[in-house]
Amino acid sequence: MTHPDVGGAPAIEQRVQRARLYALTPDAEPERILELAVAWCEGGVDIVQLRHKTLERAAVLRVAGRLRDICRRHDVLFIVNDHLDIALLSGADGVHLGEDDLSLADAEKALQNAGSRRIIVGASASSVAVAQAAQRAGADYLGAGPAYATPIKAEKAAMGPEGVRAIQDAVQIPVFAIGGIGAGNVPELRAHGIDRVCVIRALSEVADPEAEARRLKALLGPQA
Repeated sequence: MTHPDVGGAPAIEQRVQRARLYALTPDAEPERILELAVAWCEGGVDIVQLRHKTLERAAVLRVAGRLRDICRRHDVLFIVNDHLDIALLSGADGVHLGEDDLSLADAEKALQNAGSRRIIVGASASSVAVAQAAQRAGADYLGAGPAYATPIKAEKAAMGPEGVRAIQDAVQIPVFAIGGIGAGNVPELRAHGIDRVCVIRALSEVADPEAEARRLKALLGPQA
């Protein structure tokens, strides 16, 4: 969503366009989240999202401030899931809103009331219709999925690479495949012309998250 900043908007939009590897935090202890974030940033991720469904909000805000500092030191974009207020208070680069979260229209109103600072707004899309509606409402990027079966979204059927590609072809903003993605299926996604992914378990449930980030980044290919 375009909220003018002093020379900042084009740069942040271009960074989203160039992004390939997007890491989401697990529901882990705060110190583990921070440890993972450092490893991911060292491994070359382009975006880190703070997504935590069990921490109380004050704790989320504290973690967000520390993650923001880590990401800034590494020139990595930092996004907060669900909580627009925490994104603004922590100085995050953006917020991601799921299909059942605050609407994009309400987020736009809140941002206008909050001032002119530029903030990225991402949205989730499980169909072409939802994706197109999100783009019309001003989303800067989409997370499309679940691409593959995942326990994190067990209630949703996987759309497969074909479903993600259909969404990608239907909009003009960046689309990141999400759901059950790891090194084993990135080549299949690439074969369908998909080179942006969001990853949770494949980067948090490994012995060496930094090395795995480097591996995934290499599989995704160079930035545009």
